[in-house]
Amino acid sequence: MKTTVMLGTVGALTLAGLAQATPFNGFTIDHLGNFGDGETYRMYVNLDAGTRIDAVFGNAPGPLSIGAGDGMSFYQNAYGGNTSQSINSDFFGFVPSSEWDSYVSVGCLYANGSPFGSNALMDIGIDFTSFEGGGSIETANGSWFCTPVDPQGEELNGMVFIGQFTVVGGTGDGLVDLAGQLSLQGKDADGNTWQELGVTWVPAPGALALLGFAGLAGRRRRR
Repeated sequence: MKTTVMLGTVGALTLAGLAQATPFNGFTIDHLGNFGDGETYRMYVNLDAGTRIDAVFGNAPGPLSIGAGDGMSFYQNAYGGNTSQSINSDFFGFVPSSEWDSYVSVGCLYANGSPFGSNALMDIGIDFTSFEGGGSIETANGSWFCTPVDPQGEELNGMVFIGQFTVVGGTGDGLVDLAGQLSLQGKDADGNTWQELGVTWVPAPGALALLGFAGLAGRRRRR
């Protein structure tokens, strides 16, 4: 089941309080199911047609934090990895559970670049130690990214894949099982750079969205 969350925060507001138009339209959390190791979700960023994401990041104004819900943890398979660059889909037939590993990406599902044909994902400044142990990803000075010429950052059907997360002890509701916030950078349809800082996924607009802006980053996670 897919849950589409329109906007989790007003990260596009300037210091003057005026909204800047960006192609960001919230998140989609796709619940794939429970395959024995936890509830598996794929997270997508929703974008306008003809736009793209180049980076998922955290900085001082918009730190990144992705964690499992209270009392839960992320499933990590010994044959997986932290990013899609380490996910070998040819190995799924030998170790089926490796398909449900938790990892991050931009666009590509696996190391083979599916569905784009190649995977040029890179990361910098992120310590994945906690994530590898089932905990959260946290950074105020790091990113996973591709370059603006890599096709994998382009939206497909209005979405860009940014991570798969299998939650041990999850409920099957992505808005309960996943918590956090992140920042985004990409190009709009005219080739202009856009950013969203500190966006989060919450179940409703209005007051809850403003709570997200104030710091739903504190609402996180894990074992």
